[in-house]
Amino acid sequence: MKENLNDLIAFMAVAREQSFTRAAAGLGVSQSALSQTLRNLEERLDLKLLNRTTRSVTTTEAGDRLLELVGPALDDIDAGLAELHSLKGKPAGTVRITADEFAVSTVLWPALQPLLRDHPDIKVELSVDYGLVDIAKERFDAGVRRAGLIAKDMIAVPICPQFRMVVVGSPDYFNRLTPPQKPQDLVAHNAINQRLPTQGGFFPWLFQVRKKEVKTHTEGQLVFNSILQVLQAAKDGMGLAYLPEALAQPGLDDGSLISVLDRYSHTFPGYHLYYTSRPKASTAFAMVVDALRLT
Repeated sequence: MKENLNDLIAFMAVAREQSFTRAAAGLGVSQSALSQTLRNLEERLDLKLLNRTTRSVTTTEAGDRLLELVGPALDDIDAGLAELHSLKGKPAGTVRITADEFAVSTVLWPALQPLLRDHPDIKVELSVDYGLVDIAKERFDAGVRRAGLIAKDMIAVPICPQFRMVVVGSPDYFNRLTPPQKPQDLVAHNAINQRLPTQGGFFPWLFQVRKKEVKTHTEGQLVFNSILQVLQAAKDGMGLAYLPEALAQPGLDDGSLISVLDRYSHTFPGYHLYYTSRPKASTAFAMVVDALRLT
């Protein structure tokens, strides 16, 4: 039985997004049209492919099997078409990368801007996520993690050097409270914490004390799951923030932030771009990797 290729693409989009709304937006069609396409496909196959509720969409056993069968083939077609474009001297295609906010804003975005300006047919999708994403399962081309958090079967390319952490607060905050002189003094301060899914709690405040790594307990009024909100709250005088120095640097330069405890600063390993072995990697993907590679 020959199925319409567009119908299979529509099914893949819904199955992967687990949402008619997001899938329709990505395909550029209406939700009603997409829903009808999927109903027609199910009728022709005489199989239920999707479980639909008012809140979610999941694949049935038959849907899982169809996704396994057609997903890789359609992905290969996309990659092949992108390669054909590159034969014309114009690298093309979409590269999907998952990374945390700090990596996106301070590492990926600055490095990718020149590439995207020079090659308008290359498209990049940056997905912010603090979780340890399974890039193969979630259909990402690559992910970004700190060294030491990457599975051994992945190819890992360094994209930034190690980075230093700083404790910062606003001038207004330090007008009200005496700056801490040592990590133990933080118990008397209002800490702005960040909750991470990978940690099961708050991002740890780590310091170097007598050449040893020390984790300091902190508490405060505010908890965010976004590092950019932590930064803004610190600028607004709501407490102390524990941030990568590169993220805090603009505030340190313009005087909206002041760093403390610098002698105890901890340094984290740099970020790596990681991806699975791919014998048929597109030219667009190779160019993205080269643009990000630490030199």
